[in-house]
Amino acid sequence: MSSLDPVLLEILGNKFASVTEEMCLTLQRTGRTLYVKETADFACALAGLDGRFFAYPRSIGVSGFVGLECLPAIEAVIATQGALEPGDVILTNDPYRSTGLATHLPDLHMIEPYFHDGEIVAYGWCFVHCSDVGGRVASSISPVNTEIFQEGLRIPPVKLMRRGEMSPEVKLFLDANSRTPEANMGDIRAMLASLATGRRRVAQMLGQHGASELTAAQEALMSYAAGKAEAVLRQMPEGRYSFADYLDDDAASRLPVRVAVTIEIKDGKVHLDFTGTDPQVATAMNIPSCGRPHAWLTLRMLALVQTLDRSAPLNAGLLRPLSITTPLGSLVNPEEPAATGVRHAAAIRVNDILNGAFGIALPDVLPAAASGTVIPIVMSEPKPTGGRMVQVIEPLIGGTGARRGHDGVDGRDSGISNLANNPVETVEAELGVEVLHYALRADSGGAGQWRGGCGMELSFRVLTDGSHVLGRGMERLLFRPWGQAGGQPGQPGSLVINEGHPRERRLGKIDVLEVQAGDIVTFRTPGAGGWGDPMQRAPEAVLADVEAGFVTAERARRDYGVALTDGRIDTEATAALRSAAGTSTGTVFGPERDTWDGVFAPALMDRLNAALLALPLSRRQSRRREIFETVLADLPTNFPRSPVSDTQREAAARRLETCLNTI
Repeated sequence: MSSLDPVLLEILGNKFASVTEEMCLTLQRTGRTLYVKETADFACALAGLDGRFFAYPRSIGVSGFVGLECLPAIEAVIATQGALEPGDVILTNDPYRSTGLATHLPDLHMIEPYFHDGEIVAYGWCFVHCSDVGGRVASSISPVNTEIFQEGLRIPPVKLMRRGEMSPEVKLFLDANSRTPEANMGDIRAMLASLATGRRRVAQMLGQHGASELTAAQEALMSYAAGKAEAVLRQMPEGRYSFADYLDDDAASRLPVRVAVTIEIKDGKVHLDFTGTDPQVATAMNIPSCGRPHAWLTLRMLALVQTLDRSAPLNAGLLRPLSITTPLGSLVNPEEPAATGVRHAAAIRVNDILNGAFGIALPDVLPAAASGTVIPIVMSEPKPTGGRMVQVIEPLIGGTGARRGHDGVDGRDSGISNLANNPVETVEAELGVEVLHYALRADSGGAGQWRGGCGMELSFRVLTDGSHVLGRGMERLLFRPWGQAGGQPGQPGSLVINEGHPRERRLGKIDVLEVQAGDIVTFRTPGAGGWGDPMQRAPEAVLADVEAGFVTAERARRDYGVALTDGRIDTEATAALRSAAGTSTGTVFGPERDTWDGVFAPALMDRLNAALLALPLSRRQSRRREIFETVLADLPTNFPRSPVSDTQREAAARRLETCLNTI
């Protein structure tokens, strides 16, 4: 531990945090696009000489990137372009060449060294999600991209700024590889302004406290956070806890994608082992962790520590008690050039499985599954003067899972970020859409003694011919957000075009959906899982949900056994309904997952993935597809949405066993 006075350390910690928050406010107020001004898809932080964040804002911007590392990108620039000087700023968006600092190409990351008396004393960092960096589709992200080269301009760590002057060559490349160069450059200049804000504020702190105290405080703050995390872990029961969940599919086939983890808690430490997770997919859902304890794989632990000890500072020290195993070539540690554009869909499922595994250890603390999706709904429309406008309509999400003693939060889920919604007025002013309905989705939250949070419903009319809608990250259309302790799963999501009209179309995941003026597009996000037996929910709470529009009277009767007459509880009918109902316990995945597991049992899936990862990378996906085609051959085409007979299930399981013996 540091010899710094504890009071001074507390003061410096708060000052550092305030610097990062002012950097974020500068970025948001000077940003150009809705991604920055409204959605807040950005972040800022201060990194120490080891490249890890010792100060991070709590309440503005993306909350999940505390565990990112800047040092590999810094070292890459020094190795190829020489030492860093005052006024230099590093730019990168390449997941592989930045060793996981960037995680998909639209995220532009900048790093500026902060100097004092000729020596670097800290680094300022920021990132922004850009509207478009080229690639196959507008906004650069598509779930069906098969390699990173389709996803846009790759920027290895380079000096965007040299001694305070922007590199004209780098700017030319940026402008030439975007459908929205002016908007991008507006956000880039806002990033530079945020870094300048950090530089000035750190300089003021140096004048007040001196370089030695500030550099000592960086390590002391992270050591303090690490001690807090270890103390929390020591309160948890030691042991090994496993959990698995699925992405609906890989966006190129109907085959679900498995994500699995085993956590081991021992002596104030935790190890996360993702063995059993599927091999990397040939689409864009891979998480480029580069084998490190990456932010996308560790966020749930940060949330758990800060839930159980709210005095813990938010910095990378919280992750020091954590180690990780991520099999090379798996979904959570893909090999280049795997596509990564929709990595957040897999990251959300990682959040879910960590929630499930830690929930075995702490069943009264951890919640049921959240809605399990974040859908940045993007509109691309032609401009009258040529080219296309690309903007996000809404970063559509669902609710949070219920936990013992608390209902889930409706329509909000900060599980992986603090993204805000865009005001309808702003959306309609900047895009050719008319928002018809934007509200919570009734009956979507899983029933329980404590109810899961409701999902969202967004319906808009397209006003411009030749427009394109992209809804990347669509998930939980098949496998529902699971309930806990007998709570029921949330309802799955959906996408409908022209609902109730002769031209109605019900769709699954989309790549680029072409729409015309007059088309009505309706997205519905999943609700979250409930906690506890629904028949134990207070009838008065059910009535309040009906009055608020969260639950319909019909579902109050069916799911909660609460009968309502003329807006009041019918006590006798409610007692009769509840006495006839069964008892619900344990984790409730829903019928689709139960049907799937009946054929693809967890132990068999562990064996399958171990065998596939032993194959050469070029053979894994094709062999996996062959095996699933063989196993599913005699099952209904809509499996697992429809149940199968015992005979069908047993025959399919035997075919899987045979395949496993011949890999």
